[in-house]
Amino acid sequence: RLPVPKLEDTIMRYLNAQKPLLNDDQFRKTEELAHAFEKGIGRELHEQLVAQDNQNKHTSYITGPWFDMYLEAREPVVLNFNPFMSFNPDPKSEYNDQLIRATNMTVSAIRFMKTFRAGYLEPEVFHLNPEKSDTEIFKKIIRFVPSSISWFGAYMVNAYPLDMSQYFRLFNSTRLPKLNKDELYTDEKAKHLLVLRNGNFYVFDVIDRDGNMLKPSEIQAHLKYILSDNSPAPAFPLGYLTSENRDTWALLRKNLLDNGNEVALQKVDSAMFCLSLDDFPIKDFVHLSHTMLHGDAANRWYDKSFTLIITKDGTAAINFEHSWGDGVAVLRFQNEVFKDSTTSPAISPQSQPASVDSSRVVQKLDFKLNDALKAGITKAKQKFDATVESLSLNMIQFQGGGKELLKQKKVSPDAVAQLAFQMAFLRQYDQTVATYESCSTAAFKHGRTETIRPASVYTKKCSEAFVKELSKHSTEELQNLIVECSKYHGRLTKEAAMGQGFDRHLFSLRYLALSKGLALPDFYQDQAYARLNHNIISTSTLVSPAVHLGGFAPVVSDGFGVGYQVQDDWIGCNVSSYPARNGEEFLQCIYKSLEDIFNVLKGKKIHS
Repeated sequence: RLPVPKLEDTIMRYLNAQKPLLNDDQFRKTEELAHAFEKGIGRELHEQLVAQDNQNKHTSYITGPWFDMYLEAREPVVLNFNPFMSFNPDPKSEYNDQLIRATNMTVSAIRFMKTFRAGYLEPEVFHLNPEKSDTEIFKKIIRFVPSSISWFGAYMVNAYPLDMSQYFRLFNSTRLPKLNKDELYTDEKAKHLLVLRNGNFYVFDVIDRDGNMLKPSEIQAHLKYILSDNSPAPAFPLGYLTSENRDTWALLRKNLLDNGNEVALQKVDSAMFCLSLDDFPIKDFVHLSHTMLHGDAANRWYDKSFTLIITKDGTAAINFEHSWGDGVAVLRFQNEVFKDSTTSPAISPQSQPASVDSSRVVQKLDFKLNDALKAGITKAKQKFDATVESLSLNMIQFQGGGKELLKQKKVSPDAVAQLAFQMAFLRQYDQTVATYESCSTAAFKHGRTETIRPASVYTKKCSEAFVKELSKHSTEELQNLIVECSKYHGRLTKEAAMGQGFDRHLFSLRYLALSKGLALPDFYQDQAYARLNHNIISTSTLVSPAVHLGGFAPVVSDGFGVGYQVQDDWIGCNVSSYPARNGEEFLQCIYKSLEDIFNVLKGKKIHS
């Protein structure tokens, strides 16, 4: 179970995270408020939280509050919450044809779903020592151990089974807009796929009456039929509504239902997933990121648990709604779909589609729109276009080294990437600001995520040495500063993964106070608390054989969204920003920081 940290540990960790962001006077004030909270109302709330947690052993203390946080948020899901992860191209280039890839990936997705629902999907396990535990012998032995104690057997060899309770929401699921708080809806009985093309909505069954998957050649035939349909794009594309403020969308949805669209909307909401087919090829990485992060809302339904997007040249990605689950569940699905569709593709470039009459099987959904709905769509489109227009996406690939060299030098690759972001921001804006790095707590029952706070007194000291006081430090001193940052970052990462961060604990205590109708404690009214939770640098990383790149928008208007991956011999960064910040310059500063860090680690003298 996810542990509730000790209150004194949480306060200490909180103050450690505040230290680099505040001057001495501000810090003194925040420290006083924190200790008063720890001795007073905070202690009471903490004891209530622990008692509540002990009465709810079937779940974790963060589950309820975290679902509510997402579902009560009224901002549009696109750009504020939905991230994207793009697939690597199929190694066999002729398989990157749009129809072939769409068919193969759809078949692999259905295979994954059937495997999961039948209870045959291999458990998700984090192997600390894969040589011992990620072996056929271990799997054979553990298979015969009763599940009530098998996790203990896994722990003995440093293998940690991960929580998979989110997985059922991958399929047949949608976030429904409701006033004040949305709902998650799942209908596992539905057998159809939703396909969007040119703003038009199509559905067809991919599972037959007996629960078997349609023949791949038939799925291919139906998708081919949709790709060759030359119906004009609708004048008022419904997809834009899912890009609206959630209350606005909730009222428009009620209007849609009252206007005779219940059956059509039910088809959209219960569909296995959404497949969006775009009619253009991808020009470059920036175009790829824009297409997969938001694209044209006419051809998206951002509320689906996930959308598989495939463009004209077979470039593929997943855009997912974030309330139901986190990156780990989607990444597992993505890895399996990539592996299956590339190593055991259902159809080949030579395959012929089945000779079936798709016009009788594929249903094009028709929506009845009144003037209020048309006006709602027009307004949503104007807002969406303006927001997208203001979003910048930029990226770099640093070729000067990666994981291999850093491990050789005994420093954490993730710590170095995070240090580079701190150094870059200091160089560009001459300050240290609230920074967020997401860390999964799936090692625990119903775990979600915890925050790593990469901005520390160590990264600040090191960044200042590199950016402002280079002449005062020898290369050896700079190396030592990097090592200190790496050690501290390693500690923070380990604490977060073990459920020993401070963010979720403080969040839950605040949630508890508000749910009991108490006045918000002074601790939470401190400007420093608000500033720490205004995450100017929001970061997330993943490395996978299936994923090409991933990204998300900034979480605040004056922030950066940084998706990054540290590969064996290169480091990739995908940065999003709005007009308040210059993402291109930030990336140049990141590049310079990485260059300086790697040169120092190699023992070279660097210049400012």
